[in-house]
Amino acid sequence: MTHRFSFARLWGLIIKEFTQFRRDHSTFVMVISLPIIQLILFGLAINTNPKYLPTALINSDQGPFSRTLIHELQNTQYFQFDHYPQSEPEAENLMATHQVLFTLSIPPDFSRKLVRGEYPAALLEIDGTDPVSVAYAVSAATGIMDTIFQYDLVGPLASLNPKQGAAELRMHTKYNPSAITQYNIVPGLLGTVLTMTFVMVASMALTRERERGTMESLLSTPILPMEVIIGKATPFIIVGYIQVIIVLLIATLFFKIPLIGNPFLLLTMTLPFILANLFVGIMISTLAKTQLEASQYSIFFFLPSMLLSGFAFPFLGMPVWAQWLGNALPLTHFINIVRGIMLKGIGVLDIWVDLWPILLFMLVMLFVAVKRYRQTLD
Repeated sequence: MTHRFSFARLWGLIIKEFTQFRRDHSTFVMVISLPIIQLILFGLAINTNPKYLPTALINSDQGPFSRTLIHELQNTQYFQFDHYPQSEPEAENLMATHQVLFTLSIPPDFSRKLVRGEYPAALLEIDGTDPVSVAYAVSAATGIMDTIFQYDLVGPLASLNPKQGAAELRMHTKYNPSAITQYNIVPGLLGTVLTMTFVMVASMALTRERERGTMESLLSTPILPMEVIIGKATPFIIVGYIQVIIVLLIATLFFKIPLIGNPFLLLTMTLPFILANLFVGIMISTLAKTQLEASQYSIFFFLPSMLLSGFAFPFLGMPVWAQWLGNALPLTHFINIVRGIMLKGIGVLDIWVDLWPILLFMLVMLFVAVKRYRQTLD
């Protein structure tokens, strides 16, 4: 028996689907809010041409020409001299801990040599772990040197103003002198993979129990909420370390990325980050009723983490509000730790500036996860 196409039946089916879609609140919220979040993050927070980058200054000259050099670099809007170390080791520590991206060192005889026509040189050291962040600043600094002293070398000093410039700004890129992109991407990818894996997988842990009907059996046992969380987290921790070892082997053997620091320190620092993401996933699993909802909630955590952590886009190019939000996420600090250990060889004391935010986030998520699980018990 054949039936003719009916617009009435079609219209009824469309109304039914819209009604069902409207009742599925999690999907409705995701469809509406996800494009808004992406628009805000990409339109307002993402900037591949960062300015006012933190710069350390060691000025041993204090002469008029050194002040001109500093002033002109500031006028490019790429350099912000906000750190004044008293020695080279102190300046190296600032760059190793990711507090500055540049260090400008002006020798004590800079102005005197310039007046003598001896073509003096100042040194600009560059943190090369993120080539995209510093590329425009380096280009701007190079471009100003030909005419930087044109208003100082006048009158009796006019003969010292040659066409090629009266002084040199030597560039020294540290940690990644060849500006190899993999040196920046692959270490950051380690944290991104762990975040994506554990938040999404762990968020389905308790949700799967609920969908399969085994949650009631689990709730009827005398198992404490902390025991459930530890029991479900332990296998994921082991799997996480397997992932870390695989990524590190591929990074060092295939991509030839150096591992300058202590590999055991890197593995140790990975544990708080894994736990932080696991607790986020477990907390999400107590909120979601289905695995689909759990995966949807996970996207709302993973997407800002990836975009605001400095993995894909320069962190210092984002507005202040986006940097505050990025600093609240563990991935931002873990990427600094991984790049610091692998490319800079930093130690335990240098790591603390990025370790304590991860530990704080981990404890907060553990508290929320335990509290939410107790509510589930009730």
